[in-house]
Amino acid sequence: MKSLRYLKALAWLLVSLAVATSCSSSRGLGRRGGGGGGERVRQTSRISKSQRIAQEKEAQEQSAVQVVTTDTLQKEEFLGQMAKNVQTVRFITSKIKFSVESGNQQMTLTGNLKMKRDDVIRLQLMAFGFVEAGRLEFTPEYVMIIDRINKQYLKLPYNQLDFMRVNNIDFNVIQSLFWNEVYKSSAGGLGRGSALDVTEGVDNDIVLSANTGDRLSYRWLAERGTARVKMANILYTDRYRGNSQLNWDYEDFKKGDDQKFFPRKHSVTVTTPDKEVKFSMVLNYIGNDENWDTRTKLSSKYRQVDVDEILRRFMAL
Repeated sequence: MKSLRYLKALAWLLVSLAVATSCSSSRGLGRRGGGGGGERVRQTSRISKSQRIAQEKEAQEQSAVQVVTTDTLQKEEFLGQMAKNVQTVRFITSKIKFSVESGNQQMTLTGNLKMKRDDVIRLQLMAFGFVEAGRLEFTPEYVMIIDRINKQYLKLPYNQLDFMRVNNIDFNVIQSLFWNEVYKSSAGGLGRGSALDVTEGVDNDIVLSANTGDRLSYRWLAERGTARVKMANILYTDRYRGNSQLNWDYEDFKKGDDQKFFPRKHSVTVTTPDKEVKFSMVLNYIGNDENWDTRTKLSSKYRQVDVDEILRRFMAL
């Protein structure tokens, strides 16, 4: 029974990360208007009505240009501040406390988080605090789930997961969630530039949002003063089956070796039409250990599980 519990935790995390999606925002940044001179006041009565209309239109256009320029400068300045917060280290590692809750089922496990920038994200869940029971590994090429206890595994390229392929969800999306960053796709488009809609939120926060298709949209909430990402939200809209949503909150920011702040607490809530699953991942520290193999190699004792079989099993958990 314990092995099923550990595999469940891995399964819930994988399925939840694949379910995802976002919200849009409508509020705009503050605008500032410009004033005009008074040299031509005496001439107003001497010009025609059409001339006055033309002058007023020109003044409005100049004001509009000033407004757009001001908002663009504010946006670029804030995005530049966010870019300075991006981690410069290539590795982030830590022991973690991992909690998961679904309905009336709850479990708390210990484990390890090991990440190498643009290369791999690995979650290891431990049984009894020292024996690895399961492993979840993301690379740019594939997703792998390993059940150490039953000696079985699932290894899939992203293009074999329909939801991820159709919605352009790849390793970069998953990496941005774990690394506390704004998503930047491998194909370009959405990223830290003009594709993002930057608006004012409540409580002095800034909202960044973008749509990547008819059904999938992203939103991030960042602190105005620090330009740190506090929350990532992905919303998948389906008017027939119902909407699904992933919300990833970041708390307890601490400085790492590169003097950049990184969140030690990650709280994830995944809501689908059928259920709600909550995760909490707390890092014990922010390390940068490079002394580990970035690819899992399995012996011939492990059996690869059929894709349809394991997905049906996971969705039934």
